[in-house]
Formats: sequence, structure tokens, C-alpha cells
Amino acid sequence: MTFELPLLVLLVMTAAGAILVKDLISAVFILGSYSFALALVWALLGAVDVAFVEAVVGAGLATVFFLLTLFRTEEKDTQIRRPPMPWAAFVGLPLLALLLLYGAGDLPAFGDPTSPASVHISPTYLENSVAQTRTPNVVTAVLMDYRSFDTFIETIVIFTGGIACALILRRGRS
Repeated sequence: MTFELPLLVLLVMTAAGAILVKDLISAVFILGSYSFALALVWALLGAVDVAFVEAVVGAGLATVFFLLTLFRTEEKDTQIRRPPMPWAAFVGLPLLALLLLYGAGDLPAFGDPTSPASVHISPTYLENSVAQTRTPNVVTAVLMDYRSFDTFIETIVIFTGGIACALILRRGRS
């Protein structure tokens, strides 16, 4: 039995649960479990590096930072007060979901060797990475040489988010 459908159902249930709960601490724990389930999905799809980052940042650090922030707030601030949902959301979001599902029909099959990603750039990386980068690991060559600027910017974004969280949590200690 494959785990794709149960994990997809778990993702949808945790996302809906995080939206529907009335307590912020419960929402934080549900979002942490959502991130962990998403890390499992990434690992199942073979993107272990993305799964690792999702587990560490999404399920780990974000949950800890959210909880630390909530523990520094007053009890009255942890209850969620929501206005009624607009009717446009009830109509628009299902239509958007149907549009996305319709568009997904044009995507290539998972693992298709004739997909654009497999025939356009992947062969170049696989054939030339050792000669151009002197790195025997193709993943490292892609992340650190071919897409180094992208990886650098992602690292800056994560670092800046961590510094911002640390400053927000430290602000009340003066």
C-alpha cells in the first residue's frame, strides 16, 4: 500500500484543523504536525534535503518560536477572534481548487523521463557537473555552484527570520 493518499488526507486535515481551532497554542501544535507530515511527503517524493529543512525549520524551529512567543503573551491574547467567513471565500476557494486540479492534468507524470525538466537541464548537470565544478556529488554541484546565488539568498532569508524571531522574543526582557 502506498502512503501518498493517507499523507495527503493528513495534510488537509491538519491544515483545516489549524484554521478551525480557537486556541493559538493548539493551532501551533497542529501546524507543527502539519510540517512534520509535509516533511514525510517530501521524503517520500525523494527530496530528502527539502524534507530535512521542513522538519528542522517548519516542525522544529517555527513551533518552538511560536510557543515561546505565546508563553510571553497574556491569556486573553491567545484566543482567536474571527469575523464570519465572507461568502466569496465559500465560492471562490472551491473554484480555485477545481482550476488547480484542472491545470494539474497537464503536468507530466511523476518520474517521466521525457518531462521538460528531465530532457532540458538535468542531462547538462549530470554530464558536466564533475568537469565544470570539480565536485563528484551532483546535488552539491547544483546547490553550491549552478544555483549558488539562489541558495545564498535562501540562507539569508532563513537567517534573517531567525534573527527577527530572536529579537522579538528578546524585546520584553530589557
